[in-house]
Amino acid sequence: MTTHAPQAAQTVVLPDSLDEAVAALTAMPAAVPVAGGTDLMAAVNAGLLRPSALVGLGRISELRGWHYQDGAALLGSGLTHARIGRPDFAALIPALAAAARAAGPPQVRNAGTLGGNIASADRTGDALPVLAALDATVVIAETTGGHREIPVSHLLAGVEMLRPGELVAFVRAPLLHAPQVFLKATGRTGPGRAVASVALVLDPAHRSVRCAVGAVAPTPLRPMEAEQWVAGLMDWDGHRGLPPEALAAFGEYVAAACIPDPPPAAEGEEPPRLPAAALHLRRTVSALARRALGRALS
Repeated sequence: MTTHAPQAAQTVVLPDSLDEAVAALTAMPAAVPVAGGTDLMAAVNAGLLRPSALVGLGRISELRGWHYQDGAALLGSGLTHARIGRPDFAALIPALAAAARAAGPPQVRNAGTLGGNIASADRTGDALPVLAALDATVVIAETTGGHREIPVSHLLAGVEMLRPGELVAFVRAPLLHAPQVFLKATGRTGPGRAVASVALVLDPAHRSVRCAVGAVAPTPLRPMEAEQWVAGLMDWDGHRGLPPEALAAFGEYVAAACIPDPPPAAEGEEPPRLPAAALHLRRTVSALARRALGRALS
């Protein structure tokens, strides 16, 4: 599998169905599922991971498509970033398509999958803040042959965990039919890992604004007070535009919630200040949030 990992996986199983994949994972508790392998094989090559067995998911066709179900889109965990980024999917969930197109160079987008983004839970995963802003849920295939469903945010934060033999099968994302925006900042020109990212969606049916900030913390952050504040300023029945001052205030509100000031100093001590790097990151988040809201409203 790699010239740099002579002690890598000893067993590779290639199931043809979701049930077979769950059965293989149940029979081999130490096995690791793999789809695109963009994160997994990087860890293997770096010597950080030595799986005793791999369960390849590439042959399971039901994980590579999507369909409509009860007003939502049920997305297979094997959908690649390249497929999600296409125009037909962009018409369905624009913010997720934008995140997929920003996920990296073509070789990464062609191999990396939606389920891999969730399973690896890398803080810089571009799909994660979008799923958090959408209030998406994960459909998990169980060893009993059934399914259970949990919020994506719960899985990422460790509130609920995958049990032995279970597999991320689908993602249920609501279809809002409203403006959605994803923006990210990288440390270099062109595709790269996010230094900070912002996903913002409008939900006219619930008269709400949902925003999630990625890459600045181990899991995406939801500045809910900022969401409620800006939603209260909007005229949902008429023109939804906001003045530039409100957009700027929203950006600052989001940034301060995600990168707060240090706790106050004790009496007689000099007031603490944010380090320069944190201050720069706060300004970056503020700019992204302001621009995302402005684009959504335009």
